[in-house]
Amino acid sequence: MLETSARLLRLLSLLQTRRDWTGPELAKRLAVTTRTVRRDVDRLRELGYPVDATAGVSGYRLGAGSELPPLLLDDEEAVAVAVGLRTAAGGSVAGIEETSVRALAKLEQVLPSRLRHRVSALQSMTVPMPGGGPVVDPGVLSAIAAACRDHEGLRFDYRAHDGQESLREAEPYRLVYSGRRWYLVGWDTGRRDWRTYRVDRLRLRTPNGPRFTPRELPDTDLAGYISRQISSAPYRYQGRFTMHAPAAAVAERMPPSSGTIEPLDARTCTLTCGSNSLDELALWVALIGVPFSAHSPPELVEHLRTLAARLADAAGS
Repeated sequence: MLETSARLLRLLSLLQTRRDWTGPELAKRLAVTTRTVRRDVDRLRELGYPVDATAGVSGYRLGAGSELPPLLLDDEEAVAVAVGLRTAAGGSVAGIEETSVRALAKLEQVLPSRLRHRVSALQSMTVPMPGGGPVVDPGVLSAIAAACRDHEGLRFDYRAHDGQESLREAEPYRLVYSGRRWYLVGWDTGRRDWRTYRVDRLRLRTPNGPRFTPRELPDTDLAGYISRQISSAPYRYQGRFTMHAPAAAVAERMPPSSGTIEPLDARTCTLTCGSNSLDELALWVALIGVPFSAHSPPELVEHLRTLAARLADAAGS
């Protein structure tokens, strides 16, 4: 009986790690016959696990049922889920903090002692720093993700950077999280071009738009694409600087969504970034902590001279 129970758990674990299995594959992994696999699958079904038969030679797939059955997680998966839930409890998605805490309490109740100690040690030695970014509704994220998956158009009211609101229709492709904000990459059907939308600035309309045939994405590196789009947003001032340090060294000192870095040679690079304030732009680049030269806009160059004189006076020079 113990051998059979252990084999059922092993079978369930295999079904959870891959979408489709053939009977012979499972039999080889479990060192049993395909007939035994069929009997074990029937036992799992009796326990409430919806194991579906798939087309092909005795194929099996773990389907979705009307109730949530127990999940099998290995040690690393359990720690990852626990840490993820702790992070979500104070994250950027509104309304899931309490739910995350409840789910974490249930998980930690069944974690072995050795894993509880690992999770607790990580949490107790980590100090969260509030990001201060806007929060988004989890229902909006779910609806957008479903539209991306099903290739359904979206209709939404959108508030632009300057506060202007407009009705947009877009083909959604990917959600990107920068660490502070959620972004949607989509093809704007009205403007006939790729656009990046901040999710906290959009309000979905129903129903969704029609289905669409997916286009080729604007860039294979969507994280880099989003970074470039954000840094070139229509800020009042667009700054261009030569940073006297290697591109990799500058990249380590700034968030990827704050600006675009292009190497010039092994020791210098160009930084492009924007802001609505000359003071903010000048001080932010200065605080990166490497020597730099400012090229544009012209008013920034003059402002740096004024700011330098002001700082020198403050230091008594």
